[in-house]
Amino acid sequence: MTSARMHTVLTLQRQLQQLGYVAEPGLAATLLLMTAMGRPLLLEGEAGVGKTEIAKVLAQVHQTRLIRLQCYEGLDAHSTLYEWNYQRQLLAIKLLDDDTRSVAEKEQDIFSERYLLRRPLLEAISSPTPVVLLIDEIDRADEAFEAYLMELLSDFQVSIPELGTIKAVSRPIVILTSNGTRELSDALRRRCLYQYVDYPGFEKELLIVETRLPQMPLQLARQVVEFVQALRQMDLQKKPGIAETLDWAAALLQLGVSRFDEEGLDGIMASLSALVKTQADGASLSRVVVQKLAAAC
Repeated sequence: MTSARMHTVLTLQRQLQQLGYVAEPGLAATLLLMTAMGRPLLLEGEAGVGKTEIAKVLAQVHQTRLIRLQCYEGLDAHSTLYEWNYQRQLLAIKLLDDDTRSVAEKEQDIFSERYLLRRPLLEAISSPTPVVLLIDEIDRADEAFEAYLMELLSDFQVSIPELGTIKAVSRPIVILTSNGTRELSDALRRRCLYQYVDYPGFEKELLIVETRLPQMPLQLARQVVEFVQALRQMDLQKKPGIAETLDWAAALLQLGVSRFDEEGLDGIMASLSALVKTQADGASLSRVVVQKLAAAC
């Protein structure tokens, strides 16, 4: 990488950090590439590692809107693109009773864009200025929806039976995220740049805490991160993500915990609801276990 391009990567890293997101050079370089090449970006990794947050801060960097499509099991592909405003269409049909035009002309009027309700995918490519389109947790949707996305991801256009092919007015910055709950198709992967987002190491997570909670004393921040890093090594149903680290750190500040010692143990136990998200994981963190983890920090 040339010094000029490295400077650009560092500039983006600084911009992201000013907005509260700590990005490694590899991720920053990929974000620059996706914009320069006009390619979608697939972010894969465990839940809670900050994939969705990347799209949010990238929209702020580009000073544009974020349009989010949250995927889920049974997602109807049609509804992610458009719907017809049936109430307005029915009203228009009544008003056309005395219209002397042919049936075909009336149908063409009824199924025109003014009766179209734009859903996230169509809204993104219809924007006069580029937006960030976040297709979140694509692995929750089925393969049929993946196939439906191919035209958009390849050619930045969509087909609507009544209107034909609609090409993008401006090309959106597309980010897809996956938690890896199922294998995505090769066809989808080929159309995207790819970046795996892992849990942060100690130094990066400490920098995240310092960036987002500058009021937290450094020693306490180090103990928080050491505790969470140790917790992720345990056999938990749901390992704490970055959001849980930040929530827990904020909870400790609210409860007046200043250090991980016997005096602060009650506050640590009381704040675990911000860190642990299942009953089984909560049961595994007895006072004795927490005391040992805290003492090691």
